[in-house]
Amino acid sequence: MKRSLNQSAEAPATICAASAPAAPQLPMSRREMDELGWDTCDIIIVTGDAYVDHPSFGMAVIGRVLEAHGFRVGIISQPDWHSADAFRALGRPRLFYGVTAGNMDSMVNRYTSERRIRSEDAYSPDGAAGLRPDRAVTVYAQRCREAFKGVPVIIGSIEASLRRIAHYDYWSDTVRRSVLPDSKAEMLVYGNAERQIVEIAKRLDAGESVTEMGFMRGTAVMRREVPAGWTEIASTEVDTPGELITHADPYAMQEEKQSATCSTGASAPADAPTQAQPIRIFLRRLDAAHTVIRMPSFEQVKDDPVLYAHASRLMHLETNPGNARALVQRHGERDVWLNPPPIPLTTPEMDWVFGLPYSRRPHDSYGRSKIPAYEMIKTSVNIMRGCFGGCTFCSITEHEGRIIQSRSEDSIVREIEAIRDKTPGFAGVISDLGGPTANMYRLACKSREIEAACRLPSCVFPDICKNLNTDHAPLIHLYRRARALPGIKKVFIASGLRYDLAVRSPEYVEELATHHVGGYLKIAPEHTEDGPLGKMMKPGVGSFEAFRKLFDHFSAKAGKKQYLIPYFIAAHPGTTDEDMLNLALWLKHNHFKPDQVQAFLPSPMATASAMYHSGRNPLRRIGRNSELVFTPKRKKQRELHKAFLRYHDPANWPLLREALKKMGRSELIGSGNQCLVPAGAEQSNIVGRFESRQRKNGGNWKRRKKK
Repeated sequence: MKRSLNQSAEAPATICAASAPAAPQLPMSRREMDELGWDTCDIIIVTGDAYVDHPSFGMAVIGRVLEAHGFRVGIISQPDWHSADAFRALGRPRLFYGVTAGNMDSMVNRYTSERRIRSEDAYSPDGAAGLRPDRAVTVYAQRCREAFKGVPVIIGSIEASLRRIAHYDYWSDTVRRSVLPDSKAEMLVYGNAERQIVEIAKRLDAGESVTEMGFMRGTAVMRREVPAGWTEIASTEVDTPGELITHADPYAMQEEKQSATCSTGASAPADAPTQAQPIRIFLRRLDAAHTVIRMPSFEQVKDDPVLYAHASRLMHLETNPGNARALVQRHGERDVWLNPPPIPLTTPEMDWVFGLPYSRRPHDSYGRSKIPAYEMIKTSVNIMRGCFGGCTFCSITEHEGRIIQSRSEDSIVREIEAIRDKTPGFAGVISDLGGPTANMYRLACKSREIEAACRLPSCVFPDICKNLNTDHAPLIHLYRRARALPGIKKVFIASGLRYDLAVRSPEYVEELATHHVGGYLKIAPEHTEDGPLGKMMKPGVGSFEAFRKLFDHFSAKAGKKQYLIPYFIAAHPGTTDEDMLNLALWLKHNHFKPDQVQAFLPSPMATASAMYHSGRNPLRRIGRNSELVFTPKRKKQRELHKAFLRYHDPANWPLLREALKKMGRSELIGSGNQCLVPAGAEQSNIVGRFESRQRKNGGNWKRRKKK
């Protein structure tokens, strides 16, 4: 048997390969296959996005990686899912179908945080909506199985990653099964998945079956039972949930088999965290290579929010590739077996992936149609992957991991030169050098041993870890080299900035403010109050103020008038009406008037989503009497929280007046500088002026009605 690419955490095999002859674009039709001299495809990737042959698009990265390893890869983009016919367009794949919903979760892509249908899809030609189904991974996988029976189906993408175990689904307000049994796929790959997909292709090509690959890192498969030779332990032994209610034991994973190991009533072990502690750094280690942790079953977490929070906490404890163990969760008569995360790519591997021969443009079949997501990123460069911030509302860490994977400076420069030389109409402006976070490039733990053992969900909360290297010098050098390239007039930084890290390097803030901001810099403090910030795992507003002071100082020093555009989240778990009022007062005091505001959207598998659903805090030990988390769920309250962010909009004043009176804060209604909204007597004149301006802009509904 071939050695697994993911077999060793210490010395993982490289994914790089000697480049095979590359197609100008991966084929999307039989005609293109004929032009390439192909009678069949080895692998067909089915995607919910328009096919853009660019390293920012997942289907292009996976396709080009497989192509470089000698495989013939075809693309079926946004097929009509109402029958299997469109899934037969390229014939029967020799090895497998690879199914992805696209760069975004299909539900997040289609619905707003208020469950309204979006009018546009940025990943479709001309932004057309409705070209992919809801829960696209499941639908596409089922159609692939109908198209050609017996062809393995491998599912991936962020949609599959975030649904790899039983998960809360905001759109149906239920806990749904893992996407793996729902899709009936043979295997799920999670994360960016280059390692897994290359190994799967090579082993299938060598005649192995998917069943023989069941212990590959970064994958999930279905099993009937735990294989021989594995030690199964109950999740309650890993993270003791504390005293439970006395009726039927909800932690019994399997009534008889687990009774010996499921210590539901036992006292916590000596190293268990107290109620006030965050997730501990170290846990008892068994032989991780042959240990599997039994999570509460789908049927249990579906009906018990406390068990759901416990399962969520456990899953996040087991996400470090250096110490994670396999997880297993019963779904009916079978188990979802979740292997530990893949080993992150090395810098040479990252360089190789981004250096493949992408055409860097949409497929020719789209003609003159514009794909908004491509238009947004076509002159931007992704310099790294991963995020160690651990923000509970964000799913980047669950998908890409918390270990930063950085490209080399030379690789990034080569891509900038390719943009300059190959992009039609290029005006000399690079729109972004970034990634999930703009300033985590080459930041990592100072000790590999500590990093491999750590189980903290964040390296920067509640404060920056003393073991974290926060040196921004490599990033500063990259910026300077990038903007010095011939033909490059400006390099902007548009990715989200971690300002608590930035203030550790005033030289970086000066570099940013002097050369890389075009008047406005977007930044995301998310809130000002400790209650919601603690549930978000975001730094206090003091860090933002420190950054703003540096930013303003260096902007003035450079002779520039530049402004911060702060972003905030309304209705996040842990947020009260008083918190939003205090945020609104802070906004007014600082003369911020947000135009676009965001209400919390519970994405699958995020820690904040577990708070939203369960009313518990998975950042602490979970038990029947553990910390309760209040979440604004009612429509009117969510609207109020958004209205506080747009306190300056006359349309929100009636709602805010009513709320302020109920909160006993009527002194904030009036015309004084300390007031948040004007009194009702003033409303008619102010709104009249507001509507007059709207009529001049053609935006008043009465004028449209007259027409």
